[in-house]
Amino acid sequence: MTIELDSEQPGLHEQTASILRELALAGQLGPGQIVVIGTSTSEVAGKRIGTSGAVEVAQQLLAGIREVQEEFGFDVVFQCCEHLNRALVMERSLLTRLGLTEVGAVPVPKAGGSMASAAYLSLTDPCLAEHVQAHAGLDIGETMIGMHLRHVAVPFRTALRYIGDARVTTALTRPKLIGGERAVYRMEEQPDSTFCD
Repeated sequence: MTIELDSEQPGLHEQTASILRELALAGQLGPGQIVVIGTSTSEVAGKRIGTSGAVEVAQQLLAGIREVQEEFGFDVVFQCCEHLNRALVMERSLLTRLGLTEVGAVPVPKAGGSMASAAYLSLTDPCLAEHVQAHAGLDIGETMIGMHLRHVAVPFRTALRYIGDARVTTALTRPKLIGGERAVYRMEEQPDSTFCD
């Protein structure tokens, strides 16, 4: 399926790269960090999620994702649809590095989703894991990636809010702020003379 865009607008590849690049810059994402991607190619095509998936659309989006991934060096994991319990497609080397447990399935467009299927076929040594705690996320078409983000997720608004016809939501994460009224969160905020034993 090919999406017809207004000739004045950038294509799916360019839209995806623009949004992900803005997220990567804002979050200072780089090597050792993980971005989770959830995608409904049906929504990108202007259809209801889960009704009109298209691998051809996924490949255009994947090209934009790979462009930015290569530029910044972060790892990318791809969320499957609910038919595979939103498991994650990733390189086996990442699964091993994170000490995750592999789950058994091969995503296909009808069970896993077009993006997960395209990503699986594009990887060197693909596998699936059940959970991850990503540093940032890109949700194309409201696929609910929140379960795979570290605490605390912070919404981030990009200049572009759509890829094709799909609404895009992005998030960064930050460490939990712990402590009470004496807690300091930046070095320049240190109190002068209060000590605690």
